Formats: sequence, C-alpha cells, structure tokens
Amino acid sequence: MSRYVFKLPDLGEGTVEAEIVSWRVKPGDSVSEDDVIVEVMTEKAAVEVPSPVSGRVLSTTGAPGDMVPVGAELIVLETQTEAGARAAVTGAASAAPPAAASPAAARTAGNGAAAAPAAAAAAAAVAVALPNARLATSPAIRRRAHEAGIDLRQVAGSGPNGRIVPKDLDDYVARHAPPTPLRSAPKAVPAARAPGPRTALAAGTEEIKVIGLRRVIAQRLSEAKRNIPHFAYVEELDVTELESLRRHLNGRLPAGAAPLTYLPFLALALVRVLRDFPQCNAHYDAERGVIVRYAAVHLGIATQTPDGLKVPVVHDAQERTLWELAAEIRRVSEAARSNKARREELSGSTITVTSLGKLGGIASTPIINAPEVAIIGVNRALERPMVVDGAIAIRRTMNLSSSFDHRFVDGYDAAAMIQALKECLEHPATIFMGD
Repeated sequence: MSRYVFKLPDLGEGTVEAEIVSWRVKPGDSVSEDDVIVEVMTEKAAVEVPSPVSGRVLSTTGAPGDMVPVGAELIVLETQTEAGARAAVTGAASAAPPAAASPAAARTAGNGAAAAPAAAAAAAAVAVALPNARLATSPAIRRRAHEAGIDLRQVAGSGPNGRIVPKDLDDYVARHAPPTPLRSAPKAVPAARAPGPRTALAAGTEEIKVIGLRRVIAQRLSEAKRNIPHFAYVEELDVTELESLRRHLNGRLPAGAAPLTYLPFLALALVRVLRDFPQCNAHYDAERGVIVRYAAVHLGIATQTPDGLKVPVVHDAQERTLWELAAEIRRVSEAARSNKARREELSGSTITVTSLGKLGGIASTPIINAPEVAIIGVNRALERPMVVDGAIAIRRTMNLSSSFDHRFVDGYDAAAMIQALKECLEHPATIFMGD
C-alpha cells in the first residue's frame, strides 16, 4: 500500500486558484479511478474533478468556500500501486483532465498534470511569500478569531501552503484557555442581554454560506453595477399585431417545431436593428481600453435556473430563421436549467435579452452582462384600453426596459435603437422584409 498525494491540477485559461464547492468523498471512502471527488469553481466555470487512481481516502484539504491554489495538496489516497510512493517522493501527482461541467455550468479540460513544474514553482513561491503576506484563511475563520480575540499569527496552519483551516483554529482554542487577546477585554455585558453562541440561532433562522455559482453571480453583478454607469430606457410597445401573427404561426407549427413566444421575434428584430447600431453589439475591453464591435450577433438569453442566473448563448443569431431562433433559444435555455449546457454555450454573448415572462412587471432596470454594453429587458404583455385614431380600443401592450453603458452608448443612440426595435415589433411584417 502507498500514499498518493493528489494536487489541484491546472484547470486551464490562466486559472491560478479555485474555490471548493463541495466534496463528493470523505476520509475512509473508497473511490475508483475517474470517480468525481470534488467540485470546484473557477472564475470561468464549475468543474467536477475526477480521481486519477483508485484507492481509499486518507484525508482531504479545505472546506466548501475555501480557495485552493493550483498545485496545492487536495486529497491523499491510499493505493495499491507504486504511483503514490513516487508522488510522495517527487511531490507531484498526475491528474486526469477535469470531467464534464458540474451542475453549475460547463465542461472544462485541464492539462493533465497535477504538479507540473510551473504549478510546483507557483506553489513554492506562494509558500515562501506567506510569512510576510496576509494570512491565508477564510473570512469565516477571521471572523471567529476576531470575535474570540485570537491573534491568527499564533495559529499554525495545516492547509495548503500554511492556510489556516477550521480544525487549526479549533485545536488552538482547545490548547489555549482563555485565548490570547488582541485587545483589552470588553466591558461586561449583563447576562440577560448577552448574545448566545453562534450555533444557537433563533428558531426559523438559517445561515447559508455564499459559495460556488451564487458567489460568482454576486461578484460579477456587484462589479457590473459598481463599474458601469447604467443608463435605463423604458418604452411601451403595442404588440397587438405581433400577438396576432404569433397565434397564427403557432396554429401552423412545422412538425417538431417549438411554439413561438415573443423572444424569437425580438431576437430577429434585434438582429435587424443592430446593423444600424453596432455600438450596442459590443464589448468593452477594460484592460486594453478599447471597444470591440461585433458583426455577428451572439445573443445571450438570461435564464433562471435552480442554481441561479445563467446566460446561455444563441451564437450567430443573424444566420437563423424565426423557427431556428425559437428552437435554439428553447434548447440552450433548457440545457442551462438541466445543467447540461456546454462551456461554449454559456459564454461569448455580445448582447443579452432578459425576460421574467408572466412575472415581468411593468418596468425593470436590468444589470448589464459585462463586458457587454447593452441589455434588453422584456416586461409582461397585457391588454388595456388605448386611444387609437381618436377612439378607445383594447390593445395588447408590453414594455421594453433596457440598460446601456453610458460611457459608450449615448442616450440619444440608446433611445433611437429602442425606437427602431419598437417599429419592427409593432409592425412585425417589417422584420421579414429585405433591405
């Protein structure tokens, strides 16, 4: 029997660390080669990491929410091969490429080396830098230490590169009673008003750690809202004719075709309109300080899933017919909801459409899907009385609530684009007319 030290492999695309989302195994479990042992989240996608060998789990490193650098020890297995012994001697362990995308998203392939020279050198550099750098640990442990008056510099870390994990803090507390204070003791609090331990939460209260896809969503939306000066524009559309056409076409569905919603009509109209407003079908490359305009329209479809908001992409929407758009919108949305979307189906959008369907409300202020510069929001369609040619008539109306990056899309251009979109959707025959 020998020990096999498996280190976090290079997950590709410049990844230097990954967050542990969930362990699929625990010490004492038996695993077979290619069994998924842990799910991790990079800045690009969630990845299920398989075991490169069969064996019994001796130990795991890190808890959900912890960040692990590439090349750091992830799990130790007891095997019946000589591979573990070689790994222990050389400090390197081979790794199979990551498996298919995890429930949060996509398929990611590693380079097949868990401790390649570059990764080992990076890990060594981190280890050397740690004594003079900010202590490596999680925010939860920092909070616990702060509340207990513990100086974390006195706690020995057993995690990767000296990272302090929960067990380290527990062991320190067990050995030191009372803990070493960082500051003078606070004034006594009357017993009747003293807070109880954190584990004694009030009835009906729940604490949920923000990790994985939800953490990435929170981070990206916060960055987009903080860094992009959003300009919102809301316009009302009369979609009575569009609704009539939609119902007519749905009554003549080709065999196997997806029923038409408003989205494929909007997509087709958007493709047409963006020819005259290329500044809205663009990315802002902040690192290079340039706007990248795209001739092709890669349409992001904001989709609510059990795991959170995802944006699957209809690539080359400008090449598709109405029926093809309907089918592809439905396909990528279902793939995202069922966690079957491939990585390429969740990236590369140039402009995004978001709709809450029947819950769409009257108006909304959608957050731009950076690095894009525009997002088109669809609100609920409903019938109401309107004045048409001097008479009261019942018409079907719907609002478009859109946001633009005001640094690169002027208010006039944003309004002109939405007005052009309105013209197409209120007179849907024009969507299908050639130039």
